[in-house]
Amino acid sequence: MFRFVHAADLHLDSAFGALAPQQAAARRRESREMPFRLANYVNTHGIDLVLLAGDLLDGHGAFRETGEQLAQALGQMEAQVCIAPGNHDFLGGGSVWETVDWPENVHIFREPRMTALELPELCAVVHGAAFTAPEQAESLLAGFAAPADDRVHLGLLHGEIDPAENRYDPLQKEEIAASGLAYLALGHIHKRTEPLRFGNTVCAWPGCPEGRGFDELGEKGFYQGTVTDDGQVELSFVPFDRHRYEILEVDVTGKTPREAVEAALPPDTARDLYRIILTGETGEAGADPEGLQEALADRFYALEVRDRTRVAEDIWARAEEDSLRGLFLRELRQKLDAAGSDEERELVTQAVRFGLAALDHRDLG
Repeated sequence: MFRFVHAADLHLDSAFGALAPQQAAARRRESREMPFRLANYVNTHGIDLVLLAGDLLDGHGAFRETGEQLAQALGQMEAQVCIAPGNHDFLGGGSVWETVDWPENVHIFREPRMTALELPELCAVVHGAAFTAPEQAESLLAGFAAPADDRVHLGLLHGEIDPAENRYDPLQKEEIAASGLAYLALGHIHKRTEPLRFGNTVCAWPGCPEGRGFDELGEKGFYQGTVTDDGQVELSFVPFDRHRYEILEVDVTGKTPREAVEAALPPDTARDLYRIILTGETGEAGADPEGLQEALADRFYALEVRDRTRVAEDIWARAEEDSLRGLFLRELRQKLDAAGSDEERELVTQAVRFGLAALDHRDLG
């Protein structure tokens, strides 16, 4: 029996461009610390093998210092480490895989074809391949079959399964089923999947260990696996993120926006990045998303509030008035009915609120 960790898509040196400069810099520092935290986990949990399925760096031109720090962290692991470079950190052209001195316990797969690393102490073999360009149009698993012997055969690749486009190592289910691998550790997909089985091969994507934007929501981490004495693979997910991105929709109909948001929030949000989307109906004054964001900002690592509310129906009822207000509302109602997108409807809604505020000499800020 032996234990392994399967992680992927660290994307070190990500820009975090949507954050304020100080927060973005802090998150980049935290991301460079992540491999050291992972080394501590490996050493304190008796891990024998670490499988890193590509895109450890965010781009081909990553800072050399980042590569050196990654090498230092991996060298601290009391385990064999295997890396299959992906499309963002492909091997070649002066990449860190070629310019940094990597520790003896780190094996980098360097060919765009399956090669093997034998691990006799584990009675196992790891088979892997590398991206050597930003795209890999042919399956790196095509034609591969592990030897039929008494060793456990594991695979390590960055890629997709049956994708719509053949750009990022388009693996086929039939190839996985015919591979003879006990486990295929995959990278590239940033959302964790539950373990899949094709033939006798189990495969999975662990997702990224830390979200970087509102397209990477919720809990993030890696898989810890156990290969049993009879060669079976058992997986469990390990949450590892320091910050999470969350999107929360709040219906403010019949309440003040502050009351509605307060009621919907979970108890602990201080370490997370939230996008709160206000929906439902509001009065003429609207939801005041800027004021709400300012009032609640210190309860989050980062917060943005978006207003998707609509004007309450009783306000539109005044469109029948024989007045300047009624004429204004009739014109805007026609524009609202003709709007072809959410963005157009939002603009009309804002025009209604600001127009009514001007007619009533109210301040909407």
